[in-house]
Amino acid sequence: RPGIHHVLARTVKDLVCRLMIEKNYRVERKAGWDTHGLPVEIEVEKLLGIEKKDDIAAYGVEKFNEKCHESVWKYKKEWDELTRRIAYWIDLDDPYITYENNYIESVWWILSQLWDKGLIYEGHKIIPYCPRCETPLSGHEVAQGYKDIDDPSVFVRMPLLDDPKTSFLVWTTTPWTLISNVALALHPNLEYVLVEFEGEKLILAKSRLDCLNGEYKIRQTYTGTQLAGQRYKRIFDFLPTEKDAFYTVAADFVTADDGTGIVHIAPAFGEDDNQMGKKYDLPHLNPIAKDGTFDDSVPPYAGQFFKDADQHITKDMDESGTLLKAETHTHSYPHCWRCSTPLIYYSYKSWYISTSKLKERMLELNAGIDWFPPEVGEKRFGEWLRNNIDWSLSRERFWGTPLPIWKCEECGETECVGSVEQLKERASVLEIKDLHKPYVDNLIFDCPKCEGKMHREPEVIDVWFDSGSMPIAQWHYPFENKEKFENKFPADFISEGVDQTRGWFYSLLAISTLLFDKPSFKSCISLEMILDKKGQKMSKSKSNSVDPFKIIEKYGADAARWYLMAVSPPWLPTRFDEEGIAEVVRKFFGTLLNTYNFFAMYANIDNFSYDSGTVVAIESRPEIDRWIISRMNRLVLQVDGYFKRYDITKLVRMISDFLVDDVSNWYVRRNRRRFWKSEVGEDKLAAYQTLFEVLQTVAKLIAPVAPFISEEVYKNLNKGTKNALESVHLETYPEPSRPAHHYRDEALENRMELVRDVVFSGRALRNEAGVKVRQPLPRLIVVTKTQDQQKQLDEMLALIQEELNIKNISYAADASELMSKKAEPNFKKLGPKFGKNVNKIAELIRDLPNESVLELEIKGELNVSSNGITGSIEKDDVRIFAVGAAGLVATMDGTYPVALDTTLTPDLISEGYAREVVNRIQNMRKEAGYEVIDRIIIGYDNADDEIGLALLAQKDYIQAETLSEAIVAESDGFDVTKKWKIEGKEFTLAIKKVK
Repeated sequence: RPGIHHVLARTVKDLVCRLMIEKNYRVERKAGWDTHGLPVEIEVEKLLGIEKKDDIAAYGVEKFNEKCHESVWKYKKEWDELTRRIAYWIDLDDPYITYENNYIESVWWILSQLWDKGLIYEGHKIIPYCPRCETPLSGHEVAQGYKDIDDPSVFVRMPLLDDPKTSFLVWTTTPWTLISNVALALHPNLEYVLVEFEGEKLILAKSRLDCLNGEYKIRQTYTGTQLAGQRYKRIFDFLPTEKDAFYTVAADFVTADDGTGIVHIAPAFGEDDNQMGKKYDLPHLNPIAKDGTFDDSVPPYAGQFFKDADQHITKDMDESGTLLKAETHTHSYPHCWRCSTPLIYYSYKSWYISTSKLKERMLELNAGIDWFPPEVGEKRFGEWLRNNIDWSLSRERFWGTPLPIWKCEECGETECVGSVEQLKERASVLEIKDLHKPYVDNLIFDCPKCEGKMHREPEVIDVWFDSGSMPIAQWHYPFENKEKFENKFPADFISEGVDQTRGWFYSLLAISTLLFDKPSFKSCISLEMILDKKGQKMSKSKSNSVDPFKIIEKYGADAARWYLMAVSPPWLPTRFDEEGIAEVVRKFFGTLLNTYNFFAMYANIDNFSYDSGTVVAIESRPEIDRWIISRMNRLVLQVDGYFKRYDITKLVRMISDFLVDDVSNWYVRRNRRRFWKSEVGEDKLAAYQTLFEVLQTVAKLIAPVAPFISEEVYKNLNKGTKNALESVHLETYPEPSRPAHHYRDEALENRMELVRDVVFSGRALRNEAGVKVRQPLPRLIVVTKTQDQQKQLDEMLALIQEELNIKNISYAADASELMSKKAEPNFKKLGPKFGKNVNKIAELIRDLPNESVLELEIKGELNVSSNGITGSIEKDDVRIFAVGAAGLVATMDGTYPVALDTTLTPDLISEGYAREVVNRIQNMRKEAGYEVIDRIIIGYDNADDEIGLALLAQKDYIQAETLSEAIVAESDGFDVTKKWKIEGKEFTLAIKKVK
C-alpha cells in the first residue's frame, strides 16, 4: 500500500519533471510497474496458506503464477488514486509492466548480449541463501537486510589427537556449523601460547588471553605456522568423511580482534571456509536441507532450523565437557530483505554475471554522474562498487522472468535465447502466448552438438535485473522504438530512496555498463527515509505510521507536497510532524490566498485587467513597486540557481519567505491605500500591475511543487487576459535570462533592507515600552556609521515615519550617547561554576557598570569578585542587553543600534486617540457590511474632553481614513451604534451610510 514516503518520492520526481516541461523540454511521463519477485510470491503464499516451497509445486506452478498475476494488482486502485490525488503527472494508461512478454523479451535480449560477451557463467559458490524462500540472493539484496541480533558466543575445546589433555580453544558465534567442522585455521604470523588454566592446557592467541576468566600460566609460545598440521579430535562425528581432515592450517584471514585467534573451518558454509576447503581438498560436509533444517544425518537435531538448533547444540557440548564457556554476542547479521528470515551462507550452484570484471569501469562512469547529495555517489555507492562481486543472477523460484538458458541433458551444451522469434524457431512452435513458467519449461529443442535434447534451466532471474533493465525494456528495445530509445538514453534524472544504492541504482549502472559502456542516468537525487516527529522509524507496530490519504484529505495535496519539500532536504531523514503541515497551510498558503483575495477584491471593483490598458513602465512606477519587482527578479535568479543544484528545500523556503515577508508583510501592507482610493490613475494602475506581476510570478514559481493552488491562482488572475495560456503548467518557468525578469535595482534593495532593519528594531522597542503602534512618538534615533547610511534613511523618511508612527528621525555617532549596557546572569552556566555562591555572583553581574560589560563583550571574559568570592565569567555566562538613557528605550539586537523616544505631548496623545477611533470605525464599517467605496457620516456621544477634543482636532485625518463626510456630536438615527473603551475612557461611536 502507498505510504507517506511515497508522497515524498513522487513529489520529487513530479516537481523536477514539471519544472523541465516548463523550461521547454519534452518529458516522457510513462508509468511503470515492477510486478515480479518474492514480494508477490510471499503475498500469494500467505493467501493460499503455503508454508514451504515444495507446496507450490504440489499446488501447481501454473495456478500459482496465475494467482501471482492477480495479486500484483491488489493495491493498484490505491496507487492510481494517490498518483492522481497528489497530481503526479504521469501516463497511467500506457505503462510498462515487467511481467508482459514484450518487457521479458527485452530482458532476454540483454542477457543474450551479455552471454555473447562471455559475461554469464554457471558456478558453485558460497552464496547467501534464504531458507524460507529457498533461493539464493545477490550481494545488493543482502545489503538491504542486515539486523542487529544476539547470537550465542561459545568457546569450545578441541583436544589434540596425540595429547588429549591439551586442547585448541576455538570461538564461534555459529555453534550449528561445528557439526560440519573439518579443520582449524590459525594466522601464520600470530603469536599463540600454551597455557595452564584451571587444571587443563589450552592453546590460543596470546593477545586473546583476556577471554580466560581466571589465573593462567604461559608454558610455551608458538607462531601459527609452527602449529600448522596438528591433528585434533572433532566435537561431533555424525557426518562420515573419506577425505583427510581434522588438522590445523595457516590462513591470512584469521584475526585476533575477537574470539581466540583460532577459527574453525566448515567449507559448506562461508566463503573463506570454502576457499580453504578447495586449497587443502577438505571434505564438504553439509547436513542442512534447503529449508534451513538439519537433515536425518544428524539425528539429535533433525528437523530443527539451523538457528534454533544453536541452544541445543550448546547445551549438549556443555554436558559433554567440550564447552569452556558460553556468552551472548551482539552483531549485525543478514536477513532476507523480504521475509526477514536469517540467511545462511551456502555452497550452491547458480548462474552469475561477471560484474567484477567491469568494476573499474563502473567506478569511472559513476564519477561522471551528478549525485545529490554528492557523498552518496562518492562514498556509499562508490564504496559498494569498489567491493563489487559477481552478480548471482538465478533464483529457484516461480514468478519472475525465466532464465533464457537451455542446456543439453546429454553433453551439457548451453544456449542463451535472446528473442521470442529465436525461441519459436528453435522449439519449432508457431506461437508463444506466455513467457513465464511453466510454459517456457515445456519448450524443448535439439542440441546442435549431439543427439540430446536441450531443456531450459529451471530458475527465474533476480528481480533486480528486471528493474535495472527498465530504461531498455520499457520501450521493447531493440524490437521496437529503436530511435525513441536511442534519443532518450541515458536518462537526465532519476530519484529513489538511498537504500537503492545497492538495489536499483546499482542494477541500472551495472547493466548499462555491461551492455553499452555508459551509465543509464546522468543525475540522481537519493532520498532518505521519513521518520516520526521524534525521529523514530515509522511502523504499524509502533502506531506511528501515517496514512497519506488522511493527510491529503485534511490539508490538501499541495500542503503535503510543499511541507515534505520544505521541512528538510529530501536526502536527509525527514521528521514528519502533522503540525508542520498545518503551519504550512496557515503561513504560506494562507498568505498566498489572502494576498490574492486582497488583489481580486479591488481589481473586481475597478474592473482591472492586466492588458486592458497601457502597462506602466517599471522605471515610471513608485519606488516601492520598483523594489518589489527587483526583489522578485532576485528571487527568480536564486530559484534558478537552487533548481540547478536540486536544492529544493532552500528553494521553497525562499519563495515562502518572499511571499510572507516581502509581499504580504511589507509591500501589500504598505500599499493598501493605493488600492482603496477611488480614482484609477497611473499610481493605482501601477499598484495593480505590480501586484499582478508578482502574484503571477509566484504562481509560476510554485507550480512544480504546488500544482493545484498555482493553477487556481493563475487562472483566476488571467480571466479576461488576452495572452494568458490555458494552464500555469504550460507557461515557461520564470528564468533570469527572460526579459520579464531583467529589472534589478540593487541599490534600492539595499536601501529598503536598511529601512526594514531599522523598522523591525523600532517595532520591538515599542513592544518593550508597551506603547501601542497607533500612538505617535516624537522621534527615532539611529546610530549610523556613515553619511551614506544617513542619506539612505533620509530618502525613506516618510516610510519609516509611517511604519513606526514617529514624527522624526535623528542620528547619533556613538551608541553610548543613547544607551548603556547591562548584563543578566545565565544560571544554567553559572550554577556549575559557582555552586552555592551563584546568587552572590548573579547580584554582582546585575550591578556591573557599562564599562565592565563592554570589556566582557569585547574580550569574552571578565574577572569578578564579591565579598571575598572571586572568579572568571565568560560571555556565554550572561545575556547582554541595552538600557536606554532617560526617556528612551534602546536595543542593540538589529544591524544598527536604535533608540526610541517615548515622551508624549498632549498633541501626540490626541493623535493617538484619533488613530484608535479610525480603527474602531473601520471595524464597524466591516460589521455593517459596507462596501469599501461607501461614504459615511460619523457620530459620537458621551465622550470626555480629551476624546472630544481629539475628534475635533483630528477631524480631517479621521474623515480621510474612513471615507467620512462629517463628524457630529450625536448618535441617534445612525445605522450602527456601539460603545467603545479607549485607554479606560468609555464613549459611543455611530456610523451611517450617505444615501
